[in-house]
Amino acid sequence: MVFESLGEKLQNALGKLKKKGKLTEKDVKDAMREVKLALLEADVNFKVVKKFINKVKERAVGQEVMESLTPGQHVIKIVNEELTELMGQKESKLELSGSPAVIMMCGLQGAGKTTTSGKLGKMLLKKGKRPLLVACDIYRPAAIKQLQVVGSKVDVPVFSMGTQDPVDIAKAAIEHAKKNSNDVVIIDTAGRLHIDENLMDELENIKAEVKPNDILLVVDSMTGQDAVTVAEKFNEKLDISGVVLTKLDGDARGGAALSIKAVTERPIKFVCLGEKLDDIEPFHPDRMASRILGMGDVLSLIEKAQANIDEKKAMELEKKLRSQQFTLDDFLDQLEQMKNLGPIDELLGMIPGVNNKQLKNLKVDDKELAHVEAIIKSMTKDEKHNPTIIDASRRKRISKGSGTSIQDVNKLLKQFKETKKMLKKFSGMEKSMKKRGKFGLPFFK
Repeated sequence: MVFESLGEKLQNALGKLKKKGKLTEKDVKDAMREVKLALLEADVNFKVVKKFINKVKERAVGQEVMESLTPGQHVIKIVNEELTELMGQKESKLELSGSPAVIMMCGLQGAGKTTTSGKLGKMLLKKGKRPLLVACDIYRPAAIKQLQVVGSKVDVPVFSMGTQDPVDIAKAAIEHAKKNSNDVVIIDTAGRLHIDENLMDELENIKAEVKPNDILLVVDSMTGQDAVTVAEKFNEKLDISGVVLTKLDGDARGGAALSIKAVTERPIKFVCLGEKLDDIEPFHPDRMASRILGMGDVLSLIEKAQANIDEKKAMELEKKLRSQQFTLDDFLDQLEQMKNLGPIDELLGMIPGVNNKQLKNLKVDDKELAHVEAIIKSMTKDEKHNPTIIDASRRKRISKGSGTSIQDVNKLLKQFKETKKMLKKFSGMEKSMKKRGKFGLPFFK
């Protein structure tokens, strides 16, 4: 869960205000003290915290809030708005004008710059672009090979010239892109163990020669305030256009995301929420603020579904649900499509009203989903379409073939039976409502 600890503490502090029918100035001050501690523990820059708390306090003790029928909700709304403001208000998009558009990637070693370059290339490819990855890290052993491997996985070509001068490689890559109709060039520059003057000069020379549309700094969000310091130094030298936060799915405390924009005045453009080459998404400050405060992120959930769920299969499934022909094959298909959306707890965290405490208690085990998949794949075609034929000997064979226990097989068959019963009830309700001239259920339109 993104910012699990910070989110839980903020939700607890603000939740106390919601329970009060009327707020006093002391109530607000007490809540803000807790919010302040939560932000400092999350490694948010202390100057940023001080300014944030003062702004919230000033608005929260105003006449409009104190005289409201729901003052607690008003304060939460203010915190949400100020968090959004802190992180940049709105999405900051890439500048893709020019032929080709040039994106220069930079950052310290270990932040995930090369992998992020590949992720960005894949994302742009999905949007109809023809990206080209450029290997300008000539110092780190196997850096060029790593980019080539990543490029082959995401189906994006890689331009390299071995260990020649990185400035010459970047210039040649632009010419190569023009000749081969590549409309976006992503330059993977050499990483640094620390801010090194010689390598920073090299970056400045590449920038002067290729005049990039965007200079993206890749930072590890788990390093907290160190990430902000790094961003400041790179920005001083290169005048970066934006930041990519990696490892946001780890135990990131939130300091980097909540401080970088305020300290550097440069937006977070993308976040990486996992290790897969699909795990990159545009950064929406308003949506992130809502997720931190447990208010959900329905828009991101819809976008994920649209990008990963096959519409034709969804229509076929609807027909099967109507005619009660839902099989274990369909169940498996839906499971695989859900896995493409990302970790289940991340998806649940996007649903309004599902807070961090509930997610903690839920404990969604991805291994259990893998067991379900293995069990269904160990069945014959007849067994998948008609589970009632699965007797004791078949259950034993299926459990052996899937590496699970007979109890696991029994549990799945029971769950599937209950699911079909529930779907039958929904179908009956929908027909009844239609007869009465009322609206049917959303997925039976």
